[in-house]
Amino acid sequence: MKCLSNGVPFADNVFDDGKMRNLPKYVCKAVAYARDNYTDVPEKELNVYAEALCDWALSKGVTRYTHWFQPLNNCTAGKRDCLFSIDKNYDAVLKFRGKELANGEGDASSFPSGGMRHIYEARGLTRWDCASYPFIKDGCLYIPCTFCGAGGEVLDKKTPLLRSCKALDIQAVRVLRALGESVRHVYGVVGAEQEYFLVDKEMYLRRADLVYTGRTLFGARPPKGQEFDDHYFRPPNSRVTRFMQTVDEELWKLGIVVKTEHNEVAPHQCELAPCYTRANLASDYDQLTMDVLKRAADDNGLTCLLHEKPFRYINGSGKHNNWSMMTDTDDNLLEAGDTPRQNARFLLMLAAVVKAVDDYSELLLAAISSHGNDCRLGGYEAPPNVLTVFLGAPLSRAISIATNGKWRYGVDILPEMPKNTDRNRTSPFAFTGNKFEFRSVGSSASVADVNTALHVAVAESLRQFADRLEHAPNVYKSVGEIVCETFAKHKRIIFDGNNYSPEWAAEAKLRSLKSYSCPDATLALTNARNVNVLARHGVLTRREIAARQQIMSEDYVNTVCAEGRTAVCICKNIFGSVEKYIRDLSQTAQSKSALGCDCQTELAVVEKLTALLRSAHMRLKNLQRQLALKDSVDDPTEQAVCCRDGIIPALDRLRIPIDKMEQLCPANIWALPSYGEILFDVKC
Repeated sequence: MKCLSNGVPFADNVFDDGKMRNLPKYVCKAVAYARDNYTDVPEKELNVYAEALCDWALSKGVTRYTHWFQPLNNCTAGKRDCLFSIDKNYDAVLKFRGKELANGEGDASSFPSGGMRHIYEARGLTRWDCASYPFIKDGCLYIPCTFCGAGGEVLDKKTPLLRSCKALDIQAVRVLRALGESVRHVYGVVGAEQEYFLVDKEMYLRRADLVYTGRTLFGARPPKGQEFDDHYFRPPNSRVTRFMQTVDEELWKLGIVVKTEHNEVAPHQCELAPCYTRANLASDYDQLTMDVLKRAADDNGLTCLLHEKPFRYINGSGKHNNWSMMTDTDDNLLEAGDTPRQNARFLLMLAAVVKAVDDYSELLLAAISSHGNDCRLGGYEAPPNVLTVFLGAPLSRAISIATNGKWRYGVDILPEMPKNTDRNRTSPFAFTGNKFEFRSVGSSASVADVNTALHVAVAESLRQFADRLEHAPNVYKSVGEIVCETFAKHKRIIFDGNNYSPEWAAEAKLRSLKSYSCPDATLALTNARNVNVLARHGVLTRREIAARQQIMSEDYVNTVCAEGRTAVCICKNIFGSVEKYIRDLSQTAQSKSALGCDCQTELAVVEKLTALLRSAHMRLKNLQRQLALKDSVDDPTEQAVCCRDGIIPALDRLRIPIDKMEQLCPANIWALPSYGEILFDVKC
């Protein structure tokens, strides 16, 4: 058993396959079958498994359990129930069998439903996701679950993800069997790199904007940013090292291995990258990782910021969703092989992904859209919100040859594929040798949404390929035709250059590739193409998709309005500080003038501050008008447009005079800790 230096065994708090070894073989087989085939465990086996799980929890001193689920608010939830109950003699007795494990009930009235439920419809039902392992955290047994309403309406992010995993599995197996391969299952596998900022907790608590919104709404540019490239990969200081050690240990207990961790480019920014695992497990691990990061930071006198753009002028934070497809025989379908047969399959799978990204770019963009991501995308190492695929020069050349008919497809006549490619950090969707890195996902987002969309889109490409291959008289001839047709039709989505360049912006328009803000992408979620593909593969109904669109719009509106209201509150303190400083300067000027001394310096500063303060007051009134205008609109989609076109520009305009006033005021006058104090521990 692998242990940390302090003797903690790996996955010590996880009821994994290793801890199931003492169970009867028929139980282990039933659980494994249900896990691979997305079905339920039969009642007999379920009861045996539940008893063993309960005994394990009790041996760890745990007497409570929770059905842990992922509602539609980017958080996790669950109520803590007791493993014991009271019998008729008022004695404590164990009451945890298969029924308690598999099913739960709670109040769902306060979770987002997007209009699918009335406020008085309170019942929410949970069901054990046997594809994920139960685990112990905070002295409680956590049972990963799906979540729905009493009428069966999907109210979580896990259910669509599991359904999309099944859709990808079915269609990929169809394609592989048409190619003559005996494969039982194909899994989407994910490694979600997590970027985040660490700031001193005391500084954080003095910034109302960070506390309320997760990002700084005001802040002048500090004398130094990230332009010296002196923070990237630099050894972390002792405080951050202790934090990282805490994170490593807590995640180790939960069966999560952090493969790499390091300082990122921006000051006070870090990143960690976990090992790859199946997409549904990766979603659980991602939520646990974010929770552990926040708690470990708090324990070390720090605060972990997961907002996509906490600070202007430096990099924001993303969550790079590294994704590939693996067979049950551990064969990576997005890795070039050593034989013509393997490379024909590789090109076919590559074509399926490129086609999926082009056909369902709006669905993928909706899956990564948020106000925070709108703040991040488009610069400072974040890709633009125009979705393209990077393949790299060697692979692009090989594909060009393949699609020009210069190669013949067969079992033994397809030349080798290049196995290495560069990485493009300006590309939203980059192939990096044996996987795709979707760099546009926001750092605070759940990876369930993006992988649901990705699985469904690729499954649809593979479905169309399988329909042709299963009826093809010559399979490999058909493979060649499909690859050629696909890359020729979808070449507009492939771009290997600099996604930041003005030339590419113009070229993207010529290719009819659109840039989407969050309200645009949210609106596109319910177009016919997206609704049809999600319904075809049994992932979400039209009603459930419309509900998600409403929830996304409401979340966008609530987020932007919270920023606007926070700015109004902060301005009261800033204006008071500036007015006091103006009075102090004026008194100093009068005193110097009475002594016959030159006071032009003080008067010049007073004049500048007075003009800036007047401008700030006017712009604050405009922001308040925009907030009131939003309140006069009822439809969430129209409110989102009001926020994008009214409140956000008003807030940006308000920031200009505020930041200029900060540069004119001494640090002991200014109402907020500066960027210099937060990012460099310098008060100036």
